[in-house]
Order: sequence, then C-alpha cells, then structure tokens
Amino acid sequence: MRLSKFLAQAGVASRREAEAVILAGRVTVNGRRVFSPGLAVDPPRDNVRLDRKSLQPSPPKVWVLLNKPRGSVTTRMDPQGRLTVMDLLKGLKARVNPVGRLDYDVAGVLLLTNDGTLAHRLTHPRYGVPRVYRVKVRGTPSPKVLRRLERGVTLSDGRASAEGVRLERQLQGSAWISLTLREGRNRFLKRMCEAIGHPTVKIQRVRFAGLGRGALRAGQWRYLTTDEVKALRRRVKLEEGRG
Repeated sequence: MRLSKFLAQAGVASRREAEAVILAGRVTVNGRRVFSPGLAVDPPRDNVRLDRKSLQPSPPKVWVLLNKPRGSVTTRMDPQGRLTVMDLLKGLKARVNPVGRLDYDVAGVLLLTNDGTLAHRLTHPRYGVPRVYRVKVRGTPSPKVLRRLERGVTLSDGRASAEGVRLERQLQGSAWISLTLREGRNRFLKRMCEAIGHPTVKIQRVRFAGLGRGALRAGQWRYLTTDEVKALRRRVKLEEGRG
C-alpha cells in the first residue's frame, strides 16, 4: 500500500494532504524519516508514525441495506431479549451501526454502516435527506386534512410537515397514504398522523436517501454498490476520499 493511501485510511487527511505531510518530513516508517508518498508499506508489519504517534489504518468502510421487519428493534442489544436488526445480519463480519432508527413496529429500508461521517450527515436535518413512507391510518383522511400535513402541524417539539402527501388506497375503516419526510424525530410520523386525527395502524419506509427495498424480503440485507455509496456521499456533500 502506498504510504499516502495508508495515512488517508488512518484518518490523518485526504491523500493529497497526506502527501504534503510526508514531504514535510513528519512521517517515519520503522524509525526512519521518509519523504516519499509512494513508498510501499505493509500495515501489519511496518511501524508508521506521524509526529511520533503510531498510526493504524481504519477498517474498510461497509454499507448495508436491510429490509427491516416489524417486530425488531433498531439497536445492537436489547435488554428485553427482542429480535434486533443485528441479529438479522447473518454473515456480516464488520461492526456496523444503524443510520437513524425505525420503531419496533415499523418495517422497511434501514441503512447500517461503520462510516460515522456519512451516517451523521444522512440523519442531520441540515441535509434534508428524503424518507418515503407508506402509512395505513384509521379512517380516510380528506384532501383538506392531507393538505394539513403538507402545510405543517404543531407537535410538542415544534412544527412538522411532509411532502408529496397523497391518498393511495381507501379501505373499510382505514386507508393507505404515502408521504415524504425530510427529518426524523422520536415517533415523528405517528405523532403527525395523530395530530390530524388519523392514528397509524401500520408504517412502512419504502425509500431512504433514494434507496428502496428492491427484491429484498423482510429480514434480508445486501451490500450497497459503489455507485450507491457515491450517490449518498454526493447527496450530503461529502467529497470523494474525505470523511
């Protein structure tokens, strides 16, 4: 591995910035000061130090999309012994964390990753990452009531609004609606529907940050493709090679 790449993976800086650090004579390999960004190093064997501080490369970044089933909790461990989303990631060796959360009774798209910077931006309100839901509610909301969700309703922690609200299907005593949210708060969608007088019966998140479930059945997962990860980084304004 090139020394500049090693420094970038260790979180020191981007590759270009790492080259400048090396050329400034701040890096030693096995006790010898080096000035070549292209020097080949073997991370398990070579002792690389920056300003006398030993460096280790960060583990490879992993991004996973899970079709979370109802009846599972979005946490690493559950004191009550309930099924967790981690229990569903059979065969995944990397340690990942959920990007945001879905309630116990909410199903659908959930991302998990060990890329803390990307995860933070995907959940930060500043970036307005879209979350698309299908919601079964009690009763049938009128067009006027649905417009209230788009104009905004008042919750205990401030105003909340949705985009693209529409009635999908009317049933006896209930209806399916679809909508898009740009932020996440505790029991956010449930509280919004309660505010318009139509409590939720079932909630499915069908897309998050442009990613859908595709052919994944409930409880199944897959790795994101390189193009999908690049699209996520562009969405939250992360430069390639940074973060």
